[in-house]
Parts: sequence; C-alpha cells; structure tokens
Amino acid sequence: MADSTVKKPADTARNASRSTKGRPRKGPSQRARRAKRRWAQRHPWLSRIGLALLIVIGTVLASLVLFRYVNPPITSVMFIERLRGEAIKQTWVPLERISPHMRLAVIASEDGNFCNHQGVDWAAVRQVIEAATNWRAVRGASTIPMQVAKNIYLWEFRSYLRKALEVPLAYGIDTIWPKKRVLEVYLNIAQFGPGLFGVEAASQKYFRKPALALTQREAVLLATTLPKPKLRNPARPNRTHRVVANAVQKRLPYISRRADCLTTPK
Repeated sequence: MADSTVKKPADTARNASRSTKGRPRKGPSQRARRAKRRWAQRHPWLSRIGLALLIVIGTVLASLVLFRYVNPPITSVMFIERLRGEAIKQTWVPLERISPHMRLAVIASEDGNFCNHQGVDWAAVRQVIEAATNWRAVRGASTIPMQVAKNIYLWEFRSYLRKALEVPLAYGIDTIWPKKRVLEVYLNIAQFGPGLFGVEAASQKYFRKPALALTQREAVLLATTLPKPKLRNPARPNRTHRVVANAVQKRLPYISRRADCLTTPK
C-alpha cells in the first residue's frame, strides 16, 4: 500500500507558493542598491577618494567666498618661495590706493578682455591652439582670474593639469568676486621679483614711491615684468623688456575704452 505522506508535485508547488506569499518581491531598484553596496565593499578606496574630493571642493568654495571679503594671508606661490629660503616682501593696499595707470597697464599686458569674459577667454585659447598648430609663437591665454587661481591655489611650473584646474577655479573666482576685487587681489599677490609680491612692495623697491604715485611708464614697466618676474627689472629694463613695454603702452588708449568694469560702482 502506497505511503499517504508522500507529497505530490502539485502539493509541493502549492506549499512553496504559500511560504513565499507573504514575502515582498525584490524589485530592480532593490537589486541595484544591493549591487552598489557590494561594489562599494569591494572598492572602499574609491569611496575614500570621493569623500576627499568633496572635502577639497567644499574647502575651496568656502575659501572663495571668504576671500571675496578677506585678503588671502598667503598664497601657494609665496609658500613655495619661503621653502626656497626667500624672505617674503608684501604690503597689501586697496585698489583705490593703486595708480589708475597700473590698473589699466596690467589689463593691457595680461588680459585685454578682462572686463568682457567670465573668467576664461576662449577666443584667446583658440588663437593659442591655432598658433600651436601652425608652429607660430603667441602669448599665453591665461586671464587675470586664472592667474589669481594659480597664485592662490596651484603652482608655478606649467602643465596641462594646472591649466585644467585653473579653468573651473577661474570661473568660480569671476562668479563670486566682483571684477574690481579680482584685480585688487591680483595686484596684491602677483610676483614682481624673487620674494617680492604685490604692486606696493614692487613700487617701493623699484621706484621708491607708493603704488598710487606710479606714472604711466612706470606702471607699464611693472606690468610687463609679471610674465618673467625673476628675469626682468622694471627699474633697469633690457632691450626686450623695453620693446614689450612700448607695445603695451601703445595699446592703452584702446584698452581704456574696453575697461568699463573699472569705472562701474561695484
């Protein structure tokens, strides 16, 4: 006689359906979350890198907001100079105590479209790319906001990584700071010689006068020192320096018509 306790296949299927009836089914989103958790457990270092990047970005953004109102106490370029054993000479002055000739000269020399771009001059970037393609020499495409970003946060030697980092920093600076603040910070942190930072200290060293009293020619000679501050001396310019300064001085009337951001209230 057959054992009556042996379950038929149909009974087994019904019992299985009853046992799973009360359990919630795992949807695609639930499975995706579990997969993400497993992936994070296998690669914990990626989570740490992501967290570190978020902290760095947050710190930089907070400092950009702070430096709109508070003068940077030190820059990365100054720090590197100290490591080299140079004594830092800098005297911070507000923009109102810097000669209008100097404000205009540095725009003419460093960033002719300063008042018209939002941190990066892409037209100048395209010119550099075209010149490089045709093997022609051309000035760099760094804007004043990019120079500020380099001086405060980055390093001196050129690299594609530095340029890539300068772009978002320049956009952040130009977005958060007014144009006058950008120019004020730049003129106070730019390097004019070994261990020499800011136009006030440079003016006192080279011309024995405050930055407010600079003449047009003196301002042009100082501004054209900035690309090569350790090689050029504005008090004793060599022939190349004089040629560059003459070219910048000729551009001043044209640049003055494009520098309307220096005359606006903000």
